[in-house]
Amino acid sequence: MDDHPPERRTRIVAAFDRAERYDSAAIVQRKAARALADRIVALPIRANPRILELGCGTGFLTQALAERIGPARWTISDIAPAMVDRARARVGLDADYRVIDGEAVDPAMGPYDLIVSGMAFQWFADLPRAVSRLGTLMAAGGAIAFSTMAEGSLMEWSEALDAEGLASGIPAYPGPDALAAMIPAGFKGDVAIIDLPEPQADARSFLRGLKAIGAGTAAHGYHPLPPAALRRAMVRFDAGPRIVTYRIGVCLLRAP
Repeated sequence: MDDHPPERRTRIVAAFDRAERYDSAAIVQRKAARALADRIVALPIRANPRILELGCGTGFLTQALAERIGPARWTISDIAPAMVDRARARVGLDADYRVIDGEAVDPAMGPYDLIVSGMAFQWFADLPRAVSRLGTLMAAGGAIAFSTMAEGSLMEWSEALDAEGLASGIPAYPGPDALAAMIPAGFKGDVAIIDLPEPQADARSFLRGLKAIGAGTAAHGYHPLPPAALRRAMVRFDAGPRIVTYRIGVCLLRAP
């Protein structure tokens, strides 16, 4: 993300605070949380670890990981206050719930044995810098585990727009090489890319779904399409297989 951070932060928070239908609409996010949790539990994690979750949403990853990892000391956070409240109500885990900007975590909060995040880091203004900063909060032998949108996500919608000569509002997401380059010095890292295709009834349903989960904030500098142009792209999309593919980068970074 290269938008002005205060402006973008305000819009992102507002969008997610309004996402009251997140639980029912975030189908891919739920699948991605389970996939990330499965990879996390394969790591060598100490008993009763200190865990910081960033971008908890309504608690998909929280719940999936808590079921697999057992007793832990949790700090569960999101940048959107309403999301923190939804996670607390939905998961019911005994934890420290906080509103935290994942790009500005107080170093005094550490050290943590595990820092996790499911599909939230794509909203960061400077992801490499944020990952480096989080590395300083790690206990010896701890791990940072996150999933994020990767290059090629939502390609079917981008292709429909491109075929009509229209610009896409989808942000530029990092590819596997860019994600691997973010591994902090001294850390061991593993980066995997997984594709999660999601069938769509039509383009209208797809666009409404993005709004329902708070993910409708477009890339910096993007200007909304005129209605007639948007309709052309929607018709083009509806003529195809009516699928959008979420390409997810899953990153496991282990501290020395």
